[in-house]
Order: sequence, then C-alpha cells, then structure tokens
Amino acid sequence: MRRIAFIGLFALSGCMVGPNYQKPKLAVPAGYKTAPGWVQAQPADGAPKGQWWRNFQDPTLDQLEAQVAVNNAALAADFYAYQQAVALAQEARGSLFPTLALTGSATRSGQGGSSGGAGLSSGPKTSGTFEGQASWTPDIWGKIRRQVQSNVAAAQVSAADLANATLSAQASLAQDYVYLRTADANIALLNQTIAAYQDSLRITQNKYNAGTVSQADVLTAQTELEGAQSSLISEQATRAQYEHAIALLTGHAPADLSIPDGKQIASVPVAPPQVPSTLLQRRPDIAAAERAMAEQNANIGVAVGAYYPDLSLSALGGFSATPIGALFSASNALWSLGASATGDLFEGGARAQAVAAAKAGYLESVETYRQTVLSAFQAVETDLSNLQIYTAQAQVQARAVADAQRAAQIALNEYRAGTVDYTTVVTAQVTLLSDQQTALSIQQSRLLASIALYADLGGGFEAKDLPSAATIQSGLPFAP
Repeated sequence: MRRIAFIGLFALSGCMVGPNYQKPKLAVPAGYKTAPGWVQAQPADGAPKGQWWRNFQDPTLDQLEAQVAVNNAALAADFYAYQQAVALAQEARGSLFPTLALTGSATRSGQGGSSGGAGLSSGPKTSGTFEGQASWTPDIWGKIRRQVQSNVAAAQVSAADLANATLSAQASLAQDYVYLRTADANIALLNQTIAAYQDSLRITQNKYNAGTVSQADVLTAQTELEGAQSSLISEQATRAQYEHAIALLTGHAPADLSIPDGKQIASVPVAPPQVPSTLLQRRPDIAAAERAMAEQNANIGVAVGAYYPDLSLSALGGFSATPIGALFSASNALWSLGASATGDLFEGGARAQAVAAAKAGYLESVETYRQTVLSAFQAVETDLSNLQIYTAQAQVQARAVADAQRAAQIALNEYRAGTVDYTTVVTAQVTLLSDQQTALSIQQSRLLASIALYADLGGGFEAKDLPSAATIQSGLPFAP
C-alpha cells in the first residue's frame, strides 16, 4: 500500500498550476512596402551570415570587428549577466530534489565521585550516534517547475540580450569606421583642394605683381586657402574622435590604437530582404521579447501555486549506542518517517493581487513584444527606402561633381585670360568643393544604411541559436 501511495504522489506531481505558454500570433505583412526594385530572398538564402561586415571587403574593418566580442567590456558584463541567470535557473531546479544530510557525534561522560567520604561513582562512558536524514517537498502543484520555467526563460532573455548587444556593438563599430574613412576621404579632398587653392593664389599674386588685378584678388585667394586649411584641421579632429570611439569598442585605450589613413569604402553591399515573417526568428531583440513573454507566463503559475498547500516528507535512519563500540549493531538502529502539510488560511488578498500582478506583467510583455516586432518592420522598411533614395541621389551627385569640375577649370582658364574676375573663380571652386563633399556624404549615408540593414535583419542571428532549457540547466557554455 505504501508503494501505491508513492506512485500516486508522483502521478500528482505531473500537474502544474497556471497557464501553459503559447506564443501570441501576430499579423505579419506578406512583403515589404519597398519591395519593388528589390529581389526578395528565400528565408535561407539572403540572410546575413555571421560575419556580415566582410561583405564590405575592407581588411582593416575585418580586423577591428574580430576584437569586439573578445575585448569589449560591456559585452563581457552582459556575458556574466547571462551566467548569473543560468546559475539562478540551476538553483531553482535544485529545489525539485530531496535534501540529504549525515550527522555523527560521540560523547564521553561520567557520574559521581568522593569528597571526604564514601560515595557512589561510575566510570566514564562513551556514547555515539550516526544518522542520515532526508527531506523532500514534492512539487505536487508544479510551483517549483513553473519557477524553473521562469528562470530558464529569463536566462534565454539574457542570452538574447547578449546576442543583441554584440550585434549592436559590431554595427556601432562599422558605423564609426565608415565615419572615420569618410573623414579620411574629406582630409584627402581638402589636401587636394588646398593644393589647387595654392595654385590659384600663385596665379593671382603673379597677376597682381604684373599690375593686371588689384590686391583684393590676392586677399580673396588667400582667404579661400586659409578657410580650406581651417576645415582640414577640423576634419582631422573629427577623425581622431571616431578613432577613439573605435578604440573603446575594441577594448583599447585611445592611446593604444592607431588606424592608418585609408580610402572611403567604395562598395555598398546590400542584404536582400527576406520574407517579413522570417524577421521574427532573425532578430535577437525580438527573441528576447518573446522569451520575456514565456518568463512572465511562468510567473503566473508561480503566483497561482501560492494558493495550494505544501507537503513535506522526511525520513531519518541511523544508530545510537552506549558504549560506542556497539554503535552499528542491529539492536541500536533507529528510524523515523514523517509528513507535514502547510497552507495559509487567510492572507488578506495578497495571493490574489500577486496573481493579478503576474497577469499584468504578462500582458505588458505581450505588448512589448508587439511593439518590438513593429519597430523591426519599420527599421527594415526605412533601410530599404534609404538605400534606394541614396543610390539615386549618388548618381545625380556624380554628374554634379563632374559638371562642377569642368566649371571650375573653365573659370580659372578664363581668369588667366583676363575675361572674368576672380569672384567667378572663387564661386566655381567653392561649388566644386561643396559638391565633392556632398558626394562623400551621400556615399557615407549609403554605407550607413547598408550597415543598418544588416543589423536590422539580425546580422545572422537565429532564434534557434538560443540555449535550450536543457543547456541552461546543465550549465553548458553558450556563445552568441
């Protein structure tokens, strides 16, 4: 009968209070608004794979990106936060198992003696005990298992947050690198412009010496040159700021990282947009929001479980003997079995409010999930739109630069011939510099939009990459 009772107890432990988690269904668009002009990839084809930055074909960027996950202190902090969450999940799981303990003791004692007369006395005796104890609170209602579910989901949230932080740091470094290379391109352009302005100043100085122009032309040419030199100094300061930002992202002190000058990235890779529904599986922030729903759903079960009593089982077995030499004889064996149940009869509505709070927390997580998904769709749509717009703008701007170069050369030739004043030359040169800088800015915007698209498509992350419940409870390592 005792065996049947225990079988029934284990059968009861299979039930769990609270709702089982079901992922909410969202209305997902069939395609992106900016789809015309883009080739839509199948879910497994166009998705960025892991080291997405390699598509920019820049060896220096590849070297810097490799240092982000290794040296970035903020990511290291996120990793330890994940490890903490895993430890909490394992701690909660430990409550499912019995607690075992062993105790042993030995005592030597005596009684009586004589002081100025005869008296009764007994020799010292040695007694001992050796006991084993076991206690267990079976999870009849599933309260502990719901807590384990909650902690496991929380660890998965932490893992997704780590993956998202890694992707964000990688994207930030790529963006800062684009800014730095644009600064390099601007510095090269300004050096070229300064050389051209120095030639113009030489021409005006010669014409002034010949008495064919006034000193105003010389001063105008000199002012134009000094303005370009000032812009060069400002651009060098800008470059230093982005180099320092890259140093921080790669875990270096600014003084320890120097990036040689280079050209602006020429190619603008584009990650083909997949079917929108795949975005739900390819963004770590969406995965984190979805796992947060599972965590909050399990918390409802934990709160509901407080309504039910706890059953505790205990057992003790061992030996106790005097003298200690006969400790382990069968006649000195002792044992006991016990059971107790505890439950609150009145708690002023605290449990009901705890359940209400847990349900509200779950509903909040659902809305957060919906908003995260909508924001993801918005970001991808914006990236696709920007890439289309900036590509068209770059084509127009390239023609503007070519026209400005011809205009500046014609104006300078005509000034040499004395058919136009120097104001015409200055205007043409300023226009040329402005158009060239605009072209660099547009290329920068295209590159940033490309980086944003790779990041907004998840950077190669997939929800299935998150550690499973078994992985978390076993403590196996995880790398985003």
